Amino acid sequence: MLLQLKHLLIDRCWQPAYEWQNKGTYGHFGGVRHAAKNATGTALCFLPFTSFFWVLVVFILDFTIHYHIDWAKMNINRIKGWGPLTHPEFWWLTGADQFLHQMTYLLLVLMLS
Repeated sequence: MLLQLKHLLIDRCWQPAYEWQNKGTYGHFGGVRHAAKNATGTALCFLPFTSFFWVLVVFILDFTIHYHIDWAKMNINRIKGWGPLTHPEFWWLTGADQFLHQMTYLLLVLMLS
């Protein structure tokens, strides 16, 4: 539940335009900041349940995976010219993006079980 709430808040509610507009430019601070916020939230969800070492591992893994999922999604949409008002594929890719984020959380939970 903590991971779901964290994801809703950080990935949806607290993602300013500066972040989502720049996630497609590799290394841009907007995308880095977005992935770092998500990884921090994920790490905090694990903090009560494991050691600081594993929380750090979770942070690094979540940051790296989240960053690259978002970067790939933005670039596929840009290259294909898919937009939210013109292409159903935009929404399919958004769903795939969210699915991959959820699978990352499942992987992290299983890894630490």
